[in-house]
Amino acid sequence: MTYFYKTYSWGNNSTQGIPEGTRKLWEHIVEKKNWRIVQLPNGFFQAEHKDLNDENKWIDVTRRETVDSCEAAIDGSIEHYLKKIEFLKGPKVVKSFK
Repeated sequence: MTYFYKTYSWGNNSTQGIPEGTRKLWEHIVEKKNWRIVQLPNGFFQAEHKDLNDENKWIDVTRRETVDSCEAAIDGSIEHYLKKIEFLKGPKVVKSFK
């Protein structure tokens, strides 16, 4: 359960390519308090997050058969976007040579 986003190059340690609105959305999505699960009339469960601009509006994201699988999908999305936010700080050096 991930949102579509445009990819950018971080080769120059720049985050200029990431729009401010995208960064704010990612930061909003990684807070579990901004999520909820509702049961639909067909018995499925739907994960939703609060709209970034209207706290009374909810954005539906995915549907699952069980509450547990729906919550797992939310947790997976949070984990995914936490990695994206961490990457905004620039590339992580994993090995240097002398």
